[in-house]
Amino acid sequence: MNTTAEQIHLVRRTPTYWRITFDNPPLNVMGPKFVKEFREIITALENDEDVRVVVFDSAVDGFFLNHSDFNAKLEDLTSIPQGPTGLEAWPDILVRLTRAPVVSIALIRGRATGNGSEIALACDMSFASREHAVLSQWEVGVGLVAGGGPMARLPRLMGRGRGLEILLGSEDIRGDLAEAYGYVNRSLPDSELDAFVDALASRIASFDKWAISNTKRLVNAAALPPDVEITAGWDACMSSIARPAAQNRLKAFFELGFHRPGDAEDRMGSYLPQLGR
Repeated sequence: MNTTAEQIHLVRRTPTYWRITFDNPPLNVMGPKFVKEFREIITALENDEDVRVVVFDSAVDGFFLNHSDFNAKLEDLTSIPQGPTGLEAWPDILVRLTRAPVVSIALIRGRATGNGSEIALACDMSFASREHAVLSQWEVGVGLVAGGGPMARLPRLMGRGRGLEILLGSEDIRGDLAEAYGYVNRSLPDSELDAFVDALASRIASFDKWAISNTKRLVNAAALPPDVEITAGWDACMSSIARPAAQNRLKAFFELGFHRPGDAEDRMGSYLPQLGR
């Protein structure tokens, strides 16, 4: 795991169009350092007068953004102060991203599991590689409850039944099915993904920021879950981590290769049913 270098890179392609790249090889997991860096970027997005569009992508082959870093100390995450929303650090970041007066776009190539899925759901739009994107909320498969708000967001995107299928099935969802379910806006051939997202981002970045931010504000008023639902999910997540059932399943998963480069991380969904045996 990358412990010293920046795990998130910000490039201002133009004053109005930013790219933010996740870079924590080999698995692009999310730990306390990542959360602190991300919080600084969200603050910059909120306070910059010119930026209108931000695209999130990855520098790590095979991983957009992965699950939490289970080798990190939990208290290093939970001790990060609450954010301006009054929510804990991670859900605060996601809620602020959704409310920021800029357009956020997830460019998903590789695995977006747990935290990566939660970022995609918090973004205003998401576009996936048809061949290489994998989305999932894996938490129930190891006896956990997700902490970044997917229980509140998924049913609003795709309906209750499909939202429950994603959450309770804990299965890997490929690009075409993600598009069909409304998990992402579109899946595109991998060779076309970058050009499509760049063209859309550049187009929106050329428009008036007041019109962009106010249109987004009004859509948010009609579509976003209340903060109390996000808080309930985080509280349930924190309670679930210490449960013996969850600890036993995580231990079994580590023994199968979890948290190391290899098949268990590449095909996570196929491994989860083995953990309760």
